[in-house]
Amino acid sequence: MSNTVLSDFPITKKWPAQHPERLQLYSLPTPNGVKVSIMLEETGLAYEPHLVNFETHDQTSPEFLSLNPNNKIPAIIDPQGPGGKPLALFESGAILIYLADKTGLCIPIDAAERYECLQWLMFQMGGIGPMFGQLGFFNKFAGKTYEDKRPRDRYVAESTRLLAVVNQRLADRKWIMGDTYTIADIAIFPWIRNLIGFYEAGELVGINDFPHVQRALAEFVGRPAVQRGLLIPARG
Repeated sequence: MSNTVLSDFPITKKWPAQHPERLQLYSLPTPNGVKVSIMLEETGLAYEPHLVNFETHDQTSPEFLSLNPNNKIPAIIDPQGPGGKPLALFESGAILIYLADKTGLCIPIDAAERYECLQWLMFQMGGIGPMFGQLGFFNKFAGKTYEDKRPRDRYVAESTRLLAVVNQRLADRKWIMGDTYTIADIAIFPWIRNLIGFYEAGELVGINDFPHVQRALAEFVGRPAVQRGLLIPARG
């Protein structure tokens, strides 16, 4: 509807907007969640974060499902979307592309380089995220009690292979796309940080064998916008 306003979205009943003129972020500081909060901090866009608490199953509430039927974080509503109309969006990769296009930041202007950047974003979404997540399950969570270690070892092997791909890419580049920091970096590095930190799998994947990854990860985590974004939304 052309006259749609933020309050027309059912999710705002559960998470009322204190600043309805700002972009609304519904998230949790997980690797996928912080991709968007980091991007928002990097771009300087005005936004209002809302914590989606998994412990109370917020992600399966009717209000959240009205925004993302796939019940995953993050999701956003931009009251100033294309044509000045509100835009609701889920999937972290899609949101990163949208925010990059909205601001003209963290994505190459050149068409060929843009698609090269997007391929690395897809590499994270299709490979790093799912594989690292499965490794985390089998190394730290319920899967660690399985006597059969073949599932864990499968994900260890694939995660190690993916790290080798990133390491090779960074061998002669500061960032994934060269000297320019992009959404490819914002997508990839939170997952690597989580793998060796929260998932405690650094030794399993031989992280010390990937010096270029370690170097770039340290530079990524040292960015002020990243340090802020890693804590947004603040846990209760």
